[in-house]
Order: sequence, then structure tokens, then C-alpha cells
Amino acid sequence: MIKGIRHIIFDLGGVLLNLDYSATERAFEALDIPDFKERYSQLSQNSFFDDWETGRIGREAFCAGIQSVSGNTNLTEEQILGAWNAMLLDFPIRRLQLLQQLRNYYDLILLSNTNEVHEVAFNEILMRAHGIPSIAHFFDKVYLSHRVGMRKPDKEIFQRILEENGLKAEHTLFIDDSPQHIETAKSLGIQTIFLEPGMTIEEHIFLPKTGSEEIS
Repeated sequence: MIKGIRHIIFDLGGVLLNLDYSATERAFEALDIPDFKERYSQLSQNSFFDDWETGRIGREAFCAGIQSVSGNTNLTEEQILGAWNAMLLDFPIRRLQLLQQLRNYYDLILLSNTNEVHEVAFNEILMRAHGIPSIAHFFDKVYLSHRVGMRKPDKEIFQRILEENGLKAEHTLFIDDSPQHIETAKSLGIQTIFLEPGMTIEEHIFLPKTGSEEIS
């Protein structure tokens, strides 16, 4: 049981938005980049992807970098971005309903390691499926790594959120599916829930009020 929560920080991919990293791996393998998994994964990535997620490089530089890695300068932007977006699946309606319900009781903040291409793509998914143009609709504040120039698991992004919004760490809950991000939040005194593989927020965390709810 987690007590004293007034603010909830949500991760996006793997928590609210379903992801399939292997779909992007397969898509890049089809473009003759067989070692893509070694360069980018949920747990680690090289400096090129760090720069992409913190906005230090833009779409053109990203595509040029992928062309360089592949050794194929004939790869089109459409092919590269299609492969990159392949991991993005769907927003289950129950999760969106939960956000609407939770916002009546908590301050909700979104914290996502993402990039300019994925931001456009996941908002398009949301619009097509649910008629909502932006995930920001569900939150009081949104922090996207490529916009703020910082990313998880660095402490600075968590500290910025606490300071800018006047939040006390002990009254703040962070939910994420990457253990390295959870560890940083814990080190700052933020309460955490690690969403392990197979867990969902609608089935395992925010339960109906039958005496078994996780948060109060």
C-alpha cells in the first residue's frame, strides 16, 4: 500500500502506450541493419539515440545517421521513419479513462523519453483511435525529453519536475517500466511502482475500490 500520494508522474511507452520494440528491430533488420538491437533497446542505447531523444539532433540528422549505419544512402526518410515508428502500438481505452478519473484526485504529470517523430506518431494514433489530438489532454504538465533537453534516468529531469511544480518527493508517485528510471526516482525520495513485464496499470495498480486498491 502506497500512502500520502498527491501527484503521479507517468511514463508513456509501456505504461500508457503499448509498445513492441521487436517490431522496430525486425523493421530495421529488413533494411539491412541486423545489429539494431545492440544500438537501441529499452535498457540501453548509444550516444546517437541519446542525442535524438534530447533534441540535440533533428529528423534529418537522425535519418542521415541511420543511412550511415546501414551503409545504404538510398534508404528513404519514409522507410527509416516507418521502421522507427513500428514499435508504437495503441492506447487502450481503459487506461485513458483511468487518467481522466485520476485527474480528479491527483496532479498528473507525463515524463517520457521520446523524440520529435514519435511525438507526432503517438498523437496521430491517439487521434485516429479516440479522437483526441494530444496526450497532453490528460495531464497537468508534460515533459518530453526531446523538448526539455534531458532524459531519464538522469536525476536532473526528476529534480526539474519537483522544483517547477512545487512537489514534495514523498507525496509523489512515479510509474515506469524501466528499472534504471525507477532507481533514480527512488534515490530522490520519490515513491515508485515498477511496472514489470506483463503488468498493466488497469489490471494491477489502479483497482476498483473493493478494499484492494494500491494507492490512497
